[in-house]
Amino acid sequence: MTSRNPRDSRLRLVRPRPLAAAPRAVAQRRSRRSAPRPPEGTPPPAELAGMARTRLADAARVARWADAALGPGRDGATSDGKGTLSDATAERAATDLGLTVAQVRTDWDTARLAGLVEVHGDSARPGWRLRAWNRDDSAVLRGWVALFDAWSLACPEPADREHAAVAEVVSAMPQVLSFLQLSAGPVPVEQLLDLLEQRVTELRTARCEIPYGPRPEPVPAQLQYPAEDTPLAPLLDWALDALAHVGALTCADGQATLTPLGSWAVWVKLEQICVAAQSPAGNIEQNAEDMLRGCAQLRPNAARAEYRAWLAARTVGSAVTELLDAARGEDALLRGLAFEALRVVGAPAEPEVRGAANETPLRPYALLWLAEHDGADPEDAHEVLTRDEATWLWVDTAAAVADHGEAPLLVRHLESALQPTVPALLDEVRAVGHPRTVQVLVALAAAHPDPALARAVRRAAFQVHTGGS
Repeated sequence: MTSRNPRDSRLRLVRPRPLAAAPRAVAQRRSRRSAPRPPEGTPPPAELAGMARTRLADAARVARWADAALGPGRDGATSDGKGTLSDATAERAATDLGLTVAQVRTDWDTARLAGLVEVHGDSARPGWRLRAWNRDDSAVLRGWVALFDAWSLACPEPADREHAAVAEVVSAMPQVLSFLQLSAGPVPVEQLLDLLEQRVTELRTARCEIPYGPRPEPVPAQLQYPAEDTPLAPLLDWALDALAHVGALTCADGQATLTPLGSWAVWVKLEQICVAAQSPAGNIEQNAEDMLRGCAQLRPNAARAEYRAWLAARTVGSAVTELLDAARGEDALLRGLAFEALRVVGAPAEPEVRGAANETPLRPYALLWLAEHDGADPEDAHEVLTRDEATWLWVDTAAAVADHGEAPLLVRHLESALQPTVPALLDEVRAVGHPRTVQVLVALAAAHPDPALARAVRRAAFQVHTGGS
């Protein structure tokens, strides 16, 4: 398609800009939000990461051995080819590493809890944290925090105690740890026991399992709550031992003290609770799709604060799953916002985002996310996309603008296209086969003030609709 005047440049696009500008056609450029500072005296992240690497060195060693020896297709793979830690594998690892079988199994369990290895059924594979172990301090700290969160699994619970009482102690320990963190020093175990008993009593009262008022007659034995008869001192000892095992605290001379890692981790958890309680726009209880819709009209800083609050109230795995499910919907705006929220999640979302790169609608977003995660400048991240992927993203972003933006914004979206002319853009847009191509072209034709360009775009929309050329 050419203009009536060969010198008329109206059908040429504005100088192309990096594709990274395209997702920002709907929302403003993301800006940094200063992170809250940990308490005074907390070691810097690099030093904390060094402590975590030291604590998890044995687990990382076993995970690396498994990665090298048990990968499918390797000579050292187990007979099932899935890298499972069978008895024979544990004995082989013990021989290769100079450890006992018990040590290998303990280190393997720690590696699993810390995310250094991921186990799916009877197969295992290296976790993303193992890949980033030497270069990414945040990956190391997240791995240790995952182990800290799973402290009750790190050491077997007392076999002779009621499961309900054990569950109560696990539920009450965050308050005990918070008290330790606020004390910023050694605390007598007797004082922690008093606090634990108070908290357990509160939990039981909340379930209405402690009768109120006078009890003229004893409660029949079959109606009593068995956990009420379980002494809590041995369970507190178990909890403190388990937390000491993962490196969160130390116990000596009848006193418990949080380690720098433990103090920092408790502060992180408290900060997450505070963020969750301060959801600025009230979307914390919404599902991912409704939350993203609620954030669509917010400024970038406010939206990121809302993402943080929403994420803090959920486990990472469920949050990432919800966000990707929202991204798979028909609304292109939600697709872009979902990946903005996944940028707030950061490294823990990498495995799922990498998997999403195999899905055509999500692939450009996922590749940009992965490029930025690997350290690429956001303005240069578009270079990882092929021409077709870039064009697909252009159409998808145009669909978001057409559905939620104004006509001038859609016209300005032309600036982000890689193609130097409208005919070249239309040819490539038709070739990629985006399901919203017709609607986007019709909206662009209706919005553009240049009659010749509008006719060209409208003709292209008709050809896509009818399957003509």
